[in-house]
Amino acid sequence: MNSIIHIMGFIFMALGLAFDLFGCLGLLRLPDVYNRLQAATKCVTLGTCSILFGMFLIVGFTSAGMKAILSILFLLLTSPVAAHALARAAHKSGVKLWSGSVIDAYEQDGS
Repeated sequence: MNSIIHIMGFIFMALGLAFDLFGCLGLLRLPDVYNRLQAATKCVTLGTCSILFGMFLIVGFTSAGMKAILSILFLLLTSPVAAHALARAAHKSGVKLWSGSVIDAYEQDGS
């Protein structure tokens, strides 16, 4: 039973590494700051949380495991808020959207 949990932990860590890799590729390949924030927020948050959860599965309810769970909660609460604040600040400072963007929700709201 213990080895199954370790294998699941390594699977979560590998899955998280893949999501982090795709998030980094999105930061390099996507055309504007808003699309890059999308890649960073979704992929990297999910990837990092998966890595931390995999570590929790491996180490169990130790102090390191509890720190991993607290880090997951912190990441899930702060990452979307930080990305929203960055996108709003970029929009207010006049950073243009990519020419292929379909809609500008901030502009429609008048904020």
